[in-house]
Amino acid sequence: MQLPGRVQRLVVRLEHGLAHGSGELLHGWVQLELRGALRVRALEVCARGLATVHWLESRSIGLNVVYRDYTAYQTFLYRRRQLIPDNGEATVLQAGRHEFPFTFQLPETLATSFEGKHGSVRYWVKAKLHRPWSTVKKAKKEFTVIEPIDINTPALLAPQAGAKEKLARAWYCNRGQVSVTAKIDRKGYTPGEVIPIFAEIDNCTSRAVVPKAAIIQTQTFIARGTKKQKKSVVTSITGDPIPAGKREVWHGRALKIPPVGPSILQCRIIQVEYSLKVCVDIPGTSKLLLELPLVIGTIPLHPFGSRTSSVSSQYSVNLDWLSTIPEQLEAPPEYSAVVSSPEAEQGLAPPCRSELGDILEGPFFAYIQEFRFRPPPLYSEVDPNPASESIRPRCMTC
Repeated sequence: MQLPGRVQRLVVRLEHGLAHGSGELLHGWVQLELRGALRVRALEVCARGLATVHWLESRSIGLNVVYRDYTAYQTFLYRRRQLIPDNGEATVLQAGRHEFPFTFQLPETLATSFEGKHGSVRYWVKAKLHRPWSTVKKAKKEFTVIEPIDINTPALLAPQAGAKEKLARAWYCNRGQVSVTAKIDRKGYTPGEVIPIFAEIDNCTSRAVVPKAAIIQTQTFIARGTKKQKKSVVTSITGDPIPAGKREVWHGRALKIPPVGPSILQCRIIQVEYSLKVCVDIPGTSKLLLELPLVIGTIPLHPFGSRTSSVSSQYSVNLDWLSTIPEQLEAPPEYSAVVSSPEAEQGLAPPCRSELGDILEGPFFAYIQEFRFRPPPLYSEVDPNPASESIRPRCMTC
């Protein structure tokens, strides 16, 4: 910031870029460049974080228009520090560059930075230079806060599903019913991920309908007990028309999340929410809408998601030979059909260690070992263990 007079530059600088999270240490310094010696009464720095909501509503009363103001504030951060304390005496700074470091501890709970139509969440650091008999010189530096949202929680990993139906009418005539059932794997996602949509649309009307899916962002602003909402479409896809009397099934239809801001759930006056809407355009009547809640987070899904999925994924590799086991029990084979060759015995054994690799070390393989079946002995008319001749046969009548 270029200033006339002896103060050549007053600027605030921050370390580690402009993006920060809750609970972090905010490091920076105030840089002051002087053309000549300057008497300074005080130099202070202040860190602020503020959510602001404001809009106007008009109402006509006779020939006059009356405006009603809706304004609300919520403070998330307020820290002050004296870099040059005001002790009643002026401090003389010589010409040249002077740097004054500072550190602020950010609170554990903050709201993500946001800019909306009727409100915002902003964070900044402001420096004030007080001089005797002069106006206060100011410098301001804004920074961004990203509040972490971990989607690896049970609530955000839970599947979301719903069903809805609508009766199509035109000129008081019943044209049939349209129903939709949709499901997604979980509630929490991060930007860049793909949402697989599983849906089933039944068109029992006499005209073709068109299914669609979209991610909707809803901004809610709250002031004086009144809410103001703004909804926008983040991204959408359109399916093929469904003829009359037909059914359409989506087997994981992909919908990619573009770069968007995360959900804001911790602010009292500003909320940013997302939802997945499955829509069916019905000619001659209103649309059929099915809405599933979404949360856009900042911490992506772990490789295995949860303990259950990680175990199943770990032991599903190279175990395709287990899928050959029939689901229904079969009749036992005849003795004459049993083959006792070494090749047959090798086929009945599980895969060798080289085929399964590290899976042999896991507990699942020990469980499989208990069910290793061996063929029954080969049938023969000759007794393999005949009785000894030295033993006298026992009389059955004695």
